[in-house]
Amino acid sequence: MNGVPFIKMQGLGNDFVVVDARARSFSLTPAAARQIADRRLGVGCDQILVIEAPRDPLAAAYLRIVNADGSEVGACGNGTRCVAQVLLSQRQTDEVVIETAGGRLVCGRAGDGLIAVDMGPVRRHWRDIPLSRPVETAHLPLAIGPLADGVAVNVGNPHAVFFVADADRVALADVGPRVETDALFPERTNVEVVSVLAPNRLRMRVWERGSGITRACGSGACAALAAAHGRGLADAAAEVILDGGTLRIAMRSDGHVQMTGAAAVSFVGELPPAILAA
Repeated sequence: MNGVPFIKMQGLGNDFVVVDARARSFSLTPAAARQIADRRLGVGCDQILVIEAPRDPLAAAYLRIVNADGSEVGACGNGTRCVAQVLLSQRQTDEVVIETAGGRLVCGRAGDGLIAVDMGPVRRHWRDIPLSRPVETAHLPLAIGPLADGVAVNVGNPHAVFFVADADRVALADVGPRVETDALFPERTNVEVVSVLAPNRLRMRVWERGSGITRACGSGACAALAAAHGRGLADAAAEVILDGGTLRIAMRSDGHVQMTGAAAVSFVGELPPAILAA
């Protein structure tokens, strides 16, 4: 049996193993996903992205997003940009629709090699995050370490955004998993710590559920601006500075949030049968 071809891609250092499963079946157990994602024993990545045949006739493909711990999620902004780049190149077009568990995402070329993704509407109701009980999502009744008075939003997946004086000084490896697994979040949550540098510039670090600290998170950057704009701390459009680089995020008049950034191929290879049998 031959190996399964993959593309290693990254968006601002948020890295992915991309498998095109439209022409051949591809099964992935949680154990195999953990093996692939392992940076010493596997390929190494934050998420595995599986491109499947679309369920929606308007979409070019369906995107499955699997975390490094083997769990699946509904949205990944940086990963969507990477897959959009693959599909745009294959189809020789300027726009594609990608179907995900979190909704239909319209992606297009934005010039200078950048990809723009309409990440859909920002959901703010407690049931839509989801939270385990009715609370005010604009001011979460949660305090863990230096993090308090957070904002919960859903941008295809749940996010808890906390504003701090200096995001770089937060011990994110300590407080991130404690917030992620708090009982308030029945499906766990991504955790963003954000410093407002100016109305059009935010500094953000992220703890991603199922993956830990990553160099960038596209949906997290969207959540950060949505939370900051909702609090009156930021304009409707801003640069969000992450460990791996900068994303352009904009709140649109229709309630959707748009993300623009780079995506790049690192290398290509094959997943050996042994790693998939884990």
